[in-house]
Amino acid sequence: MAGKMLIFCGSDEPQKAFPPFMLGSGALATDMELTLFFTMNGLNIIRKGGAEKITLPGAPLTLPQFIKKLKDLGAKMIACSAAFPIVGMKELDLIEGVECGGVATFVIASQEADVVLTF
Repeated sequence: MAGKMLIFCGSDEPQKAFPPFMLGSGALATDMELTLFFTMNGLNIIRKGGAEKITLPGAPLTLPQFIKKLKDLGAKMIACSAAFPIVGMKELDLIEGVECGGVATFVIASQEADVVLTF
């Protein structure tokens, strides 16, 4: 791999929910390893049925299409379990293929990343 990119996804607002997937696609296309870490309202992106509710007119793909594309290309997606009680979520609410991790998971991943982006 050509390095590691970590993207912190903390919002389900369309203007902040889509860029991690657009930039993540670019990272994967250049052979970077990609991890997306979802927390707070960003957890709604990976909540069952959540991505379908987040739309951005003019985006090249829908959010569910982006999620599938990134997963198929090997992206790692991590849900912040520390935020579950804050947003009323449980591990069972997550879409398939998402791992759970806490604050330490993000800190370790950020230390190992060459690029860290926040949305």
